[in-house]
Amino acid sequence: MSSEAAAVKRRSDNGVSAAAPAARRAGGSRASGRSFTVVSWVVLVVFAILWLLPSLWAIKTSFTSNATSAIGAGPILHDWNLTTESYRALFSAGNIWDWYLASAVTSVVTVALTIVFASMAAFALSRLKFRGRRLVFLLMIAGIMIPPQVLIVPIFRELNVVGLLNTYWAVVLPQVPAVIAVFVFKQFFDGLPHEFEESAQIDGAGFWRIYWSIIMPMSKPVIGAMSIVTFVGVWNNLILPLFVLSNPKLMTIPVGLATVQGSFGQRLSDIQASSILGALPLVILFLIFQRRIVEGVAGSGLKG
Repeated sequence: MSSEAAAVKRRSDNGVSAAAPAARRAGGSRASGRSFTVVSWVVLVVFAILWLLPSLWAIKTSFTSNATSAIGAGPILHDWNLTTESYRALFSAGNIWDWYLASAVTSVVTVALTIVFASMAAFALSRLKFRGRRLVFLLMIAGIMIPPQVLIVPIFRELNVVGLLNTYWAVVLPQVPAVIAVFVFKQFFDGLPHEFEESAQIDGAGFWRIYWSIIMPMSKPVIGAMSIVTFVGVWNNLILPLFVLSNPKLMTIPVGLATVQGSFGQRLSDIQASSILGALPLVILFLIFQRRIVEGVAGSGLKG
């Protein structure tokens, strides 16, 4: 009797239909799972190395003297006489503390106003029934297709007319109407159950009370995610502050770094040091709130 016939006979003796497929071996499944895990780790490590190499190169260059970095990549790689000369020069001669303050003020104020107004607009589009609601939503989504660089000249003229040029408000106000924030909030609100609102309406709560006391407390994940995304976008914005600010003490980090690069010329170590100092707050922010970002995106309705 062949091995296959013997296996069929054993299944029949155990009460299993002879037509039923043979059970897969557990050892084979475990081996397949281990192979997949190994391949996944290899891919992740490769991509992590590719992502980290430019950052590590920038850090190494920032701790190399300008004379060495001006020669080329080879001397930067082989010279391990590390120095903090570039960082000392930035902190002593530059206005980097003023740039940090300007970026922090404009980013925090923009985030607060964006969250309030975007959530209010999203609540109206998600919960209120009014004529033309879908048209309004489509027009807002169409705004995503408009490049922000196209609006720089009209924004500059408007700010000049109202006398807000060279102020923090010139950086804050144009960035508050964030269409993508409205879209994400609306997607999140659409997924919330209506039972809580109906119970509140029975108790006599109005739309404002429902929005502030019920909807917003339930929206903490998306609020956190959009706050961080908006903060990063405002912090890294170069074009708008470059056009509306001329006072060095009001310049944000990107504008200040652009002036540093222009004045330092080929002093590559100073340029890399200034870039690292500009990105450092964002790296710290992401490391602290990365779980909040994932939770907010996963619960916003963008996951499909």
